[in-house]
Amino acid sequence: MSLTPQDIDRIANLARLALQPDEAAQAQTKINGFLKLVEAMQGVDTAGVVPLAHPIEVVQPMALRLRDDVATEPNAREANQRSAPAVERGLFLVPKVIE
Repeated sequence: MSLTPQDIDRIANLARLALQPDEAAQAQTKINGFLKLVEAMQGVDTAGVVPLAHPIEVVQPMALRLRDDVATEPNAREANQRSAPAVERGLFLVPKVIE
């Protein structure tokens, strides 16, 4: 897939860009180069390739530094809502903004 000058003009219009003819031609060349690269990448057979969690794993094994998902703060909802002007069933009540 490659873009035509009309495609570039439409994209520039949608992006609210005023491109000069030489700028549009340069953008067309760059975008078409990118699209050719994407087409080449889509042509690569990746069947049986295991995805990496991190690119460094190609060079050395890496363990993800994840901590356990444990609540460390106490539930202080009631204390936080004491200063609220209006609360109902644990929820802050606010004035209606949209009619």
